[in-house]
Amino acid sequence: MSSEQAPRIGWRAPAVEEELPQLRLVVGDARLSTAGAARSGSPSGVRRRLHELSNRYRGARAVGVRREPVPSAYRVFYRQIGLDPEVARTPIEEAVLERMLRGGFLSEGLLQDVLLIALVDTGVPVWALDAQAVHGELGVRLSLEGEPLGRASDALPLPAGRLVVADDTAALGLLFGELAGGCQVGSDTRELTLFAVQVAGVPMLYLEEALWIVRNGLERAR
Repeated sequence: MSSEQAPRIGWRAPAVEEELPQLRLVVGDARLSTAGAARSGSPSGVRRRLHELSNRYRGARAVGVRREPVPSAYRVFYRQIGLDPEVARTPIEEAVLERMLRGGFLSEGLLQDVLLIALVDTGVPVWALDAQAVHGELGVRLSLEGEPLGRASDALPLPAGRLVVADDTAALGLLFGELAGGCQVGSDTRELTLFAVQVAGVPMLYLEEALWIVRNGLERAR
């Protein structure tokens, strides 16, 4: 992996670093061959991989996924920040539940498919932003009372003290939650900023692999 492709560690606000010292935002980049490719249909190799993963997560494996080391680490972190993982499911548990309800991991377009493959392969969720909407480097901080989620004029205000993924000027998403409108990957996106969240018990190797899976899947698609 070249230095320009190597994942980098995002910044943390002092209050976050003090309260959650093992929390890390790991950031990467991807470039599409053509604008709109992220929202196009997936090539056969990606669809085949989804089918293979669907066969891997059946019965007992699907039911027991929460007890595997990486999913379990995210469940512990959810409780640490005040989320009940029985109510607000971790991304991998939500994905496996959808697989059981729908009978498989179904293709929903290139970007969603490669994000899902990375999640199911590693247990690590990855999010994607339009790089043109990111001003500076990404990091994690606490929201300010009334600040908007994103830069849109109709963005809803946030309460104080929520953990948010932010760039130099705005909150772009809730940690493990929704992304702001206006920064998501669209039909004219060519360059993407990817990020994953490291918590205690999740080795960096897993995050690097998840980011590589997404970048490789996007950049190889034609």
